[in-house]
Amino acid sequence: MRTFLTLALLALPGLAAAVTCEDTSYETNRFTLCTVDVTNENLRLFLRDDQGAILGQFRDVANSLSDGETLTFAMNAGMYHADRGPVGHYVENGVQEMRLLTGASKGNFGLLPNGVFCINDTRADVIETLAFARIKPSCNHATQSGPMLVIDGVLHPRFLVDSTSRFRRNGVGTSADGKTAYFVISRSAVTFHEFGRYFRDVLQTPNALFFDGKISRLYAPQINRNDPGFLLGPIVGVVQ
Repeated sequence: MRTFLTLALLALPGLAAAVTCEDTSYETNRFTLCTVDVTNENLRLFLRDDQGAILGQFRDVANSLSDGETLTFAMNAGMYHADRGPVGHYVENGVQEMRLLTGASKGNFGLLPNGVFCINDTRADVIETLAFARIKPSCNHATQSGPMLVIDGVLHPRFLVDSTSRFRRNGVGTSADGKTAYFVISRSAVTFHEFGRYFRDVLQTPNALFFDGKISRLYAPQINRNDPGFLLGPIVGVVQ
């Protein structure tokens, strides 16, 4: 039986909370799932402060908010260089910092196909990179990462059932109508195949994107999660 915890901090008087987090499991693996109602929540990306310095920590993101605003959920959101700059396409508040990369490259980011997480006022979508380049969607916020976990309902073609590569991993999937974003971080070391199956078979997201592995971290005060660690690059969060 899964324990479902509602984020009371997000609930306005008379309204149900639009962000929930829960610890869950699938097969032999354990996960934490945070679900965001994109139509009602201020979901956005964070990288730098007003002076251009990298934020890097959940506490610094929270401290950067305006008076009366509260960070109620956050997660690392894409790969970054040693200087914490984004590896791939990055847009924050409509301003592009890094262009879209469509070619092959090293590491997990270059395990094509990769993709982009695109956030707008009333929807969020995971879009495979070449499709993103073709349709050129407008995004208030966007972060490119890779590999894709699920592509149009199918697992990434290079994921192996018998892989021995196991790490803590995190990523995002979106519903077909773009109204719901599912953020998942594993609580046990998982393979890409196992992680992708959770999005495909449990959450049934048509598309899902890997954010990162060993550095994966979550801020979810409603379940007493504030994972420590080194400075991060792009961070996705919900502001209330």
